[in-house]
Amino acid sequence: MMIKTSLRPAAVFGICLSLLSPALAQDNKNAPTSRPPVEDRRFHSDAVEAFIEKVKANISDPEVARTFENTFPNTLDTTVFYTEENGVPDTYIITGDIDAMWLRDSSAQVNHYIPLAKEDEKLAKMINGLIRRQTRYILKDPYANAFYREPDKVGEWATDHTEMQPGVHERKWELDSLSYPIRLAYRYWKATGDESAFDNEWLKAMNLAVDTMKEQQRKNGKGPYSFMRTTQWATDTVPGNGFGNPVKPTGMICSTFRNSDDAAIYLFNIPENLMAVASLRHLSEMLNSMGKDPALAKEAAELADEVEAAVKEHGIVEHPKYGKIYAYEVDGFGNALFMDDAGLPSLVSIPYLGYGSIDDPVYQNTRKFALSEDNPYFFKGKAAEGTGSPHLARAGDSMIWPMGISSRALTSNDPAEIARCIDMLVKNTGGTGFMHEGFDKDDGSNYTRPWFAWSNSLFAEMIVDTYENHPEVLKK
Repeated sequence: MMIKTSLRPAAVFGICLSLLSPALAQDNKNAPTSRPPVEDRRFHSDAVEAFIEKVKANISDPEVARTFENTFPNTLDTTVFYTEENGVPDTYIITGDIDAMWLRDSSAQVNHYIPLAKEDEKLAKMINGLIRRQTRYILKDPYANAFYREPDKVGEWATDHTEMQPGVHERKWELDSLSYPIRLAYRYWKATGDESAFDNEWLKAMNLAVDTMKEQQRKNGKGPYSFMRTTQWATDTVPGNGFGNPVKPTGMICSTFRNSDDAAIYLFNIPENLMAVASLRHLSEMLNSMGKDPALAKEAAELADEVEAAVKEHGIVEHPKYGKIYAYEVDGFGNALFMDDAGLPSLVSIPYLGYGSIDDPVYQNTRKFALSEDNPYFFKGKAAEGTGSPHLARAGDSMIWPMGISSRALTSNDPAEIARCIDMLVKNTGGTGFMHEGFDKDDGSNYTRPWFAWSNSLFAEMIVDTYENHPEVLKK
């Protein structure tokens, strides 16, 4: 998900940004909007522009308002490549500073636009085109996480020890890479009622997605997927000759990599599996409602039930301090990993991604653990507190991820907690007015990735959620 190429020091970013745009190097309180000039924006939506003004009018803090104005349209402004052929839309969306499209990231990058799609045909067609492109990518390789626009392009990871194909940027098997496109399709369908993207090719892709998930339950051996990389970073390659550490089949689905693109320690990642449960049930609902492929609808629902039962049996464990909580990863042998990663799906984000309730006692226990220093990747410092990730260990041991703070606010009903999250985020943009991948717990000007569209989208979505459910927070 997050950093997909080598990290570049934030100090270098700051120098580059100050050369390109002096306004970006100023303190956020004095900075104007940092959006590209109108003529340089990649995609325009009247509904988006009107919505930005509507929300801004209800934000009293100018710093928060400007950060929202920067982040809400960032995906459209900078990452969308939209075309049509014979009236059929096609949308390629890069992550930001990496010219490749992640199935997960691209889905999340447009999530906050979906409620506006019904009133803006152009915006709806852009999302429709993204669903169509994701369909083609899943059919190309359901185990790959990221792809190129050019089908014959050979990229930097072509020498990875796996079945790489031209047009594939990276082939890390991450369960959420299939769950997120289903989530996107479901939310788009619910918002617009448009079924035009859900054609025979999409049905083939959904059948392949479910087959791949079942294959990775590993009930009958390890399956065909393996991955290794020649690298100095242990998290970028996979033990066990590329198949991962051993698992005992439980009914859960193996995810060789986490959403952070880091190799899993134990292959049954709990937030990944719970997101899959929600997405499979949404797929079943879609198919039944549209009267398409009843066999697949039944298969998806049954798989969701099986995975959920396995999580309840093996993924809920007793913590000596917090009681019954969700482990981050388990292996079916009784081993469990106690941690949380800021990337989504995370333990904190489980209700946001469609599974269960914020009020569920197991989730609340888990949340208390994940947002405490008993989680080895939760950091408190002079600048902020929040969850980080093993993924940024190469940048230091105390990098907080803005996405973790945003998902904390999105799963909170406490106005004071939400307000604090917003405050920490807008004060740690390093003067850019945008969210980043990570920033140092003691110094928000020390950050990674100045152009990371998913983080911007999630922050903007959190502000919209606050505007709709806790407007008093934004008016203070």
